[in-house]
Amino acid sequence: MASRAQPTPLSEWWRTVDRLTLAALGALMLGGIILCLAASPPVAARIGLDPFHFVNRQVFFLIPAAAVLIATSFLSPREVRKLSLLIFIVSLVLVAATPHFGAEIKGARRWLVILGVNIQPSEFLKPAFVILIAWLFGESGRRPDMPANTVALALLIMVVSLLVLQPDFGQTMLITLVWGALFYMAGMRFIWVLGLGLTASVGLLVAFYTVPHVAQRINRFLDPSSGDTFNIDIATESFVRGGWFGRGPGEGTIKRILPEGHTDFVFAVAGEEFGCTRPGCYECFTRNSRSPLQRFCSPLCRRALRRVLQRELRWLRRRNVPRATPHESADWPDP
Repeated sequence: MASRAQPTPLSEWWRTVDRLTLAALGALMLGGIILCLAASPPVAARIGLDPFHFVNRQVFFLIPAAAVLIATSFLSPREVRKLSLLIFIVSLVLVAATPHFGAEIKGARRWLVILGVNIQPSEFLKPAFVILIAWLFGESGRRPDMPANTVALALLIMVVSLLVLQPDFGQTMLITLVWGALFYMAGMRFIWVLGLGLTASVGLLVAFYTVPHVAQRINRFLDPSSGDTFNIDIATESFVRGGWFGRGPGEGTIKRILPEGHTDFVFAVAGEEFGCTRPGCYECFTRNSRSPLQRFCSPLCRRALRRVLQRELRWLRRRNVPRATPHESADWPDP
């Protein structure tokens, strides 16, 4: 029989895990399913698939993702660094192989088909890269003799070079910005960060004059009339129709003609159905059901909110009310 004096690994995990972050990740996963339910059926029907094809895929991949999330949270910081190094090496090899063996989609080679599953190796590379760079910058402060900054810069150049070959300039800019932010937070001088920014600006300028795709995107952003803006116009119309308070879950219509509404423009679908000001989950708490999605989510959300509030109230009472000794009463503490 387990004793309270000897905590189990599960109880120790629950005591040390960041519960707010865990709850935020759970809410993000739930929100992804809700948005997929709202945005993907018209897209699936338009390309001749089952209306819930993308929803089923989302849930199918969400289950192992949640298992990996929980398993990773049991690791120590040292084990996380070791695992990140392994993932970084494997992902780096796959990213290098993508331009040669990946399928070309809209002018870029970013995906590999492994065991029948489409995989974008750069998505696995990003978190491993961030953990390794943060560790290197941390070690540079504790061990000045270690060439951590040089290694971090070399890794950045290597990753950026491979991403540009795909080409994937969005991921390149994201990784460069994260690297610069970590570099600055590690206590480095601002002049170094400024130099990195100038170097990135020069790289963007070179890409503008050498890569037609990048030049077209920038010109279209500065002057919308210079090219086709159908997707942006339809997405803007979604927000306009949704207004401040939205039309309700499942009540949007623009998503039926919006290209990539379940991926790149999913927030446009959310803007039409949930509005711009109130939180998207607000509709799930209302009682006047207007769609099957709302009738399904409303009792679940209210029950979950009630449990969370009851738990928080119990925690606040235990924290604010001191335990009474035999010779004193349990009065409220002075402010």
